Amino acid sequence: MKKLFTSFILIYCLSLGAQDLQDIGFQASPPYETESSMVTSFDTALSIGESFEEAAEKNGIAYRTFSELAGVENGYYIVSGVFSDDKNLAKSIKKLKKKGFENAGSISNESNGLHYLYLAYYPFGLEAVDACSSQLDGNYKQDVWILEVENSNEIGGDNLEEVPQITSTDNNFSLEEEAGSVSTGMKIHENVNKTKLIQRADHYFDKMWYAEAAELYEEALSKGDKYRSKDIVQKAADAYYFNTNMEKAYEWYHVLYENYGKELSADNIFKYSHSLKGTGKYARSKRLMKLYDKKVKEEGLDKPKIERSEMVLDNILGNERELELKNLAINTKYSDFSPMFLDSSQVVFASAKDSSIFSTRTYKWNNQPYLDLYVAKINEENEDLKDAIKFSKKINTKYHEASVTFSPDNTTMYFTRNNYGKKLKRDNKGVNHLKIYRSTKVNGEWTEAQEVSFNSDDYSTGHPALSPDGKKLYFVSDMPGSMGKTDIFVVDVLEDGSFTEPRNLGKEINTEQREMFPFFNGDKLYFSSDGHVGLGGLDVYESVYDEEEGFQEVKNLGKPINSNKDDFSYIVNDENQQGFFASNREGGKGDDDIYSFKRLTIEEVPTNQNAIAGVVTELTTGDVMPKALVELLDENGIKLMEMETEEDGSFVFEDLDSDTKYTINTVKDQYVNNEMEVSTLTNETVEVDVALKRLEDMIALEDGIKKIKTDMIHFDFDKSYIRTDAAKELDKLVSVMKEYPGMVIKIESHTDSRGSRAYNEYLSDRRAKSTRDYIISQGIDPERIESATGYGESRLINQCDGTVRCTEEEHYLNRRSEFIITKM
Repeated sequence: MKKLFTSFILIYCLSLGAQDLQDIGFQASPPYETESSMVTSFDTALSIGESFEEAAEKNGIAYRTFSELAGVENGYYIVSGVFSDDKNLAKSIKKLKKKGFENAGSISNESNGLHYLYLAYYPFGLEAVDACSSQLDGNYKQDVWILEVENSNEIGGDNLEEVPQITSTDNNFSLEEEAGSVSTGMKIHENVNKTKLIQRADHYFDKMWYAEAAELYEEALSKGDKYRSKDIVQKAADAYYFNTNMEKAYEWYHVLYENYGKELSADNIFKYSHSLKGTGKYARSKRLMKLYDKKVKEEGLDKPKIERSEMVLDNILGNERELELKNLAINTKYSDFSPMFLDSSQVVFASAKDSSIFSTRTYKWNNQPYLDLYVAKINEENEDLKDAIKFSKKINTKYHEASVTFSPDNTTMYFTRNNYGKKLKRDNKGVNHLKIYRSTKVNGEWTEAQEVSFNSDDYSTGHPALSPDGKKLYFVSDMPGSMGKTDIFVVDVLEDGSFTEPRNLGKEINTEQREMFPFFNGDKLYFSSDGHVGLGGLDVYESVYDEEEGFQEVKNLGKPINSNKDDFSYIVNDENQQGFFASNREGGKGDDDIYSFKRLTIEEVPTNQNAIAGVVTELTTGDVMPKALVELLDENGIKLMEMETEEDGSFVFEDLDSDTKYTINTVKDQYVNNEMEVSTLTNETVEVDVALKRLEDMIALEDGIKKIKTDMIHFDFDKSYIRTDAAKELDKLVSVMKEYPGMVIKIESHTDSRGSRAYNEYLSDRRAKSTRDYIISQGIDPERIESATGYGESRLINQCDGTVRCTEEEHYLNRRSEFIITKM
């Protein structure tokens, strides 16, 4: 912000100022699948003389071709699923990466609105076929197919770097033609003579007095090209950025990009992208973030933990919560922010309004008075604050105080303050850091504050936030071990008032950028960040806390809480879902303003919003499938409801029990039945994606032999009866045989090499015949099963014959049932 909040946020999100012109602020700084997986491997050798199509068909691998996909590299993608729902897609990508598929990602097809999840990419088709045939070296045993992309971005090309030439197929605009993106024609010189004006601007910039520095740089740059060097334009853009004047920041970052393009650093591209979002240019910002991700890899930086995909931002833009916002009466022309509940009737907040009678001390970052803490009453009639007065004289000083939190019994408080004793203290670089202080209440009065043990003169700590039970203290810091510019940490508050060592909340929460202003209600952590996908500047996010698994997926709160400016210091009352936050968005009274929010028509919200919704698609083509029958079953397999999918392939089951397991069974002629378990949540719609596989796709050619491919047919140890899970797989085989009434098969059952050879042959033969009996019981003529034979360990598919040490997974590959087609 051009705001005092920036002083507390952008340097450390809380870097505090000094009267004596010295620096303050932060220093910038594949496993195996489970037994239910398909285990049959393809051993057909690939010939370099074969075409991709010939090799794919020879190995029974389905494929499809897309053309002219914007931003997608030509080549071959091994696809494991098709999604219509962004959330499910993001979760699936995350799971694949955790399993070791680091190159997993997605391709979006704007023509059908679907997203294709891929495990790996190959520039050449035969490589992709070979990878599918080996089941990605045995690491992925579920169904996959190959998506060929052509007439799109060249393989290994620079298409993503040449961002201004990328055009959108949606609205036919190029980045250079986009409003506000017209070429400036300004040329930058590598070196210019630094006038006294520029030297003075540099001095202010080095002291982090960004408001004054920006004004002087602007004056110098307005005098013509001879004053425009990369260093000066860079500092002008940064000065505006740190003071959150995104319009001016964008103006000068755009000049840098016009002159240097892909040569800009990752940090510059990140700030350029955020200035674009801050001025509402979301489409162009999304494209710049692609270039940023590429730069991060090139510069060897930590890979961003989130997928900055267009669909994530589109989802945020397309979902707006029904909330009523109110700009509070206590706001001033200065910065007012960081509200915190003192009790059920009062809120403490930070403000730069100055009530001094004789003098006004200003902070050079943005030429505003220093921050103090104030307390105001909550007006329950209109969700406003009133009668604001200064907080305790024992707490407020002549420098900055802000960001307060109180213990459950209101006898202890923590807050942020400049590091000072009788005067400001600085590190060896002259930086005055921030520290967290603690004060206790004695006889109704707050005592002199003492700093906490994990403070340091060498880094900043701030933004304290206690858990509801007072046993954990969350805070923000740039201490060693931080993942980004500022991270959120936590310590345990022990019974004697001491603290454990700080723990970083990790990559689920923290990014390479800034996380700050935590607020924890026991169930969810709310915080602000400019490192997760958002609308611009700082956005407010939430993460559900699970005692066993920790913090879950981070979600953007969306509009109207978030805007293209800075939105932060969010707090909420769980009982009535009303709360407060601060923002420097357009239309405020001053710089940072505090807003109240409440849900609209809360009494009209249905008591039961539990639902399961989804879209049914064809597995290989991704086409939506109307008129597919979808059944809802309970845990005992009893049908509760059924419906046909709409023309767009969608279905929804509503008014369900919360936190309950259901089964979704999808049926369509000529396709394999799809059955999946789904658990409902509380007053939420659970989105699922169903992909149906053609019956004919279960027929594969291996070594010139046609087979019906199923997942592993499991048997209990030393048993031969058909288990429930095995029956479901055999039902698929029965469907194929009913689809092809002339088909005749023979059943071959195999074991691994462990146990005696004679017993293995006996056991496998029992299992083969048990399998045959089940197929016949489902209506298949016995004459259509030519034989059912057990071969024991005589036909191993690997070297695990008992003479070499093998893993359980390698033995597992040999325990298989095969269904050979002898006649069609």
